[in-house]
Amino acid sequence: MNLPSLSIKKPVLAGVFSALIVIMGLVGWMNLGVREFPLTEPPVISVVTFYPGASPDVIASKITKPMEESIAEANGLRTISSESREQVSIITVEFNRDIDLEDALNDVRDKVSKSKNQIPADVDPPIVEKASSPDNLVAFLEVESDTKDIKEVSHLASTIIKDRMQSIPGVNRVAVVGEHKYAMRLRFDPFKLAAFQLTPEDIRLALLRENIDLPSGRIEGDNNELSVRSIGRLTTAEDFNNMIIKQDGNTVIKLHDIGFAELGEMNERTAIINGTHNANRVGVGIAIQIQRGANAIEVVDEFYQRLDQLRQEVPKEYRLIVGFDFTKPVRESIKEVEETLFIAFGLVVLIIFLFLRDWRSTIIPVLAIPVSILSAFFIMYLAGFSINVLTLLGLVLAIGLVVDDAIVVLENIYKKVEEGMTPIQAAFKGSKEIYFAVISTTITLAAVFTPIIFMGGISGQLFKEFAIVVSGSVLVSAFVALTLSPMLSAYLLKKQDKPNWLYRTTEPFFIRLNNGYERLLTSFMKKRWMAWVFLVFAGALIYVVGKSLPSELAPLEDRSNISLIAVAPEGVSFDYMKKGMTEVGKYVNESTDGLYQTYSMVAISFIPAPAPVNVAVQSIYLNDPKERKMSAQELYNQYGAASGNFRDFLLFPYMPPTIGTRYGGGMPVQFVLQTQSLDSLNKVLPKFLQAARQSPKLMFVDSDLKMNKPEVKINIDRQKAALMGVSIQEVSRALQLSLSGQRYGYFLRNDRQYEVIGQVEKQQRNDISDLRSINVRSSNGQMISLDNLVTMDEGISPAAIYRYDQYTSATISAALAPGVSLEEGIKEMETIKNDVLGETFKTSLAGQARDYEESQGNILFTLILALLIIYMILAAQFESLRDPLIIMLTVPMAVTGAILSLYWFDQSLNVFSQIGIITLVGLITKNGILIVEFANDLKAKGLSKFEAATQAAVQRFRPILMTSLAMIFGALPIALTFNSRQSLGIVIAGGLIFAGILTLFIIPAVYSYLSSAKAHQEVIEEEHPSIEIKHEPKIINHENRYN
Repeated sequence: MNLPSLSIKKPVLAGVFSALIVIMGLVGWMNLGVREFPLTEPPVISVVTFYPGASPDVIASKITKPMEESIAEANGLRTISSESREQVSIITVEFNRDIDLEDALNDVRDKVSKSKNQIPADVDPPIVEKASSPDNLVAFLEVESDTKDIKEVSHLASTIIKDRMQSIPGVNRVAVVGEHKYAMRLRFDPFKLAAFQLTPEDIRLALLRENIDLPSGRIEGDNNELSVRSIGRLTTAEDFNNMIIKQDGNTVIKLHDIGFAELGEMNERTAIINGTHNANRVGVGIAIQIQRGANAIEVVDEFYQRLDQLRQEVPKEYRLIVGFDFTKPVRESIKEVEETLFIAFGLVVLIIFLFLRDWRSTIIPVLAIPVSILSAFFIMYLAGFSINVLTLLGLVLAIGLVVDDAIVVLENIYKKVEEGMTPIQAAFKGSKEIYFAVISTTITLAAVFTPIIFMGGISGQLFKEFAIVVSGSVLVSAFVALTLSPMLSAYLLKKQDKPNWLYRTTEPFFIRLNNGYERLLTSFMKKRWMAWVFLVFAGALIYVVGKSLPSELAPLEDRSNISLIAVAPEGVSFDYMKKGMTEVGKYVNESTDGLYQTYSMVAISFIPAPAPVNVAVQSIYLNDPKERKMSAQELYNQYGAASGNFRDFLLFPYMPPTIGTRYGGGMPVQFVLQTQSLDSLNKVLPKFLQAARQSPKLMFVDSDLKMNKPEVKINIDRQKAALMGVSIQEVSRALQLSLSGQRYGYFLRNDRQYEVIGQVEKQQRNDISDLRSINVRSSNGQMISLDNLVTMDEGISPAAIYRYDQYTSATISAALAPGVSLEEGIKEMETIKNDVLGETFKTSLAGQARDYEESQGNILFTLILALLIIYMILAAQFESLRDPLIIMLTVPMAVTGAILSLYWFDQSLNVFSQIGIITLVGLITKNGILIVEFANDLKAKGLSKFEAATQAAVQRFRPILMTSLAMIFGALPIALTFNSRQSLGIVIAGGLIFAGILTLFIIPAVYSYLSSAKAHQEVIEEEHPSIEIKHEPKIINHENRYN
């Protein structure tokens, strides 16, 4: 007994099955998280190591390289990139997307620990942590005050506010940016030091002696005891000024004798300036970064609740301003797709009703929609997925798909009722006849998505959830179509002596439509050889038009967020950058339509490492697109055109990509040059940059590696130093403690520990000649000026040394000129590479370019694999090698329709349109299966293959038309949106319209050529034991129903 027969005989059982599916779906829906896209960012671990006073080449050779060699042994490694700049090494370790983040973190920590004996002993302990991707930034809060200084604002931000936000479930890190943390600054005069026979090392040692608390034991009595603690900590600037540096007999030298202490800032060279409406208020930013895979919506909702509490608790002198809520575009995208879901449902129901024109008949296939759609939520819950744009898009498409099987079953049952059977008899016989076709089409469609599920790279991460949602709901819909639909048909359908008014009014139209198609098909079959011409022409169109389409990872979306990145020459001062960015902020205020907030961020870092002062960002946050006249893309173009007006630095605009990696400033083209030698890289880099900047296809070309940082090289005369009793270490140490802002120790303030930083006063270290005033102590106690030991040469060096996969590297980044695709931009870089680089160089793609390149190879392989799987499944189902070939000739027609639609609507080939093409392959084969399967049945009854093909197409015309329109109208709301997903809807709707029409003619014609002349005898005997064979095509005429 098959499923339909069981369901008709046991209607309660069929109803309970569907009810259980609905209940489980609701449970899954209530427990699902919400995010914009599936988790695509790979596990990334950062290793930050500080070595105060060290130059980039020292950092690279002594810290970065040894650590990289050790980390390279980690499992599942994708890339290692590093930046070695003054005082800090930053290593970014990216793993394959299938590696667990916690496992990756522990693995890197283990490898870093093993490398500690290979790096200098006085290096700060490496900080190993999960890197915070820009994708994980969900909210930005600014704290400012008109009456409090920046240190007090920073203290509030880094204590009360940060602590409150850090405990939100799902938050990975709360970064306080532009922070001016308390620090005790010791400023000393090198001439006074020399006069008192002192060196900076004496100050550091004095601090270690004078600034200490130690437990001193306890006093024990007969009945009680007291612990003893000596109070030796210095806490105020006055305490530090009175600190004894040296005592010589009755002479006591204190810090205030050779300089002074003040409560200052740890990082004096960083700033966030709120430039909205030209206010130019300095504040501190708080960036909320969520854990990988966390629910951004829930985190930000809790963020707002805690922010409301904080506004009641903090003093009124402070303002807490939400700079930008990065979940706004997420919420808008989810809301938009949810609306699309309901629109698609309404359109599909309308199509079904217009064809069936009876509420009883309509409700049977319509009930398959909620049951199948809700089942997808339970599948998502079991698989650990989230409610996101792509899973919801899958549900939108599924609305048009899940109803197909129910329509086909109902149509066949309804036909039997019209022929005179009772509803129950019709349900038994009609569902049995269509049983094989339903299973065939369902398995075929589900099989299309099998390669997507196992696809690697960003495409696989993006569309795995989409594929499982669609295929899962389609499989459930087949179960519903073979259980609930036959049962409802048996007990809801009624044989009407006289149809309703709507049916009587519209049926003549459908009869004429059916008869018109029969006449057109009959005429076409007389010239059926033209089918091959159409197929060849379709293949040519795919090649010609497809090559002309631009190719990219994903179209940019208006996310109400643009940045202007400013890069000044190395050596400019922090004050210079602040002044320049104030002008940029003024321009943004005057020229931006719909400005919400704008901030100038100078030397800002979102990782625990200082940022270079010659780099700044103007962050521009816009009102919602509906509240402004200009789109983000138009503003981006406007900023790009005006960037040349700022002569003090390079200024280029940046829009965050819709999907993909956002590291490296987010420029779409990132091309990495790799070699073993920094010198050889420095020789070819100017030529490469010149060629790239001259290319009309690239804009805002820049390189991370710059050999333009001014420096002074101190050449120590070793022989003189040895004769005077001074070691090389002592000279280097004196320079380090005098100039680098070295940490001398720590002090406590409000029960928190802050750094004590020593340095020569700024006025006495603003010229190269000032270096001569620094003194060192010889082995016999004499003070010797460095002027006697060293010579100085001015030169240039790299501001930072970069490495990529353990090669010295330079990353060329570029934006695309208007009308240029990402594919063309990558090819342009490849052309320049071939012209400029020698054989000793390697090259790699990074960022969006790498994601795009990986997605292209994956998509092509997936499409070929999907076609192969479909063919094999159809061959197994039909027990034929010819029939699947006939069915799969629907594919080139569908792809032609998709390519032409993309061309007509000025769309690109991207991950959305490419996945749409793969989906389309499964959808369009359903039409071919319905015709071929029914033609085989007719051929088994004795008709010739020509007659069988013609009659099968005519008999299946109405269900094919109804299911095709249901799928088209299900995809149409997606095609009518104005976002990155639009191309997915255009591909499916356009492909179905184009191929849906041609399939009705091409498939019968090809079937008449390729199908075997005889049917399988076993099929005749098993499926049709007693058949009255009719050799003439017969179309059911419904006109007699009105008599």
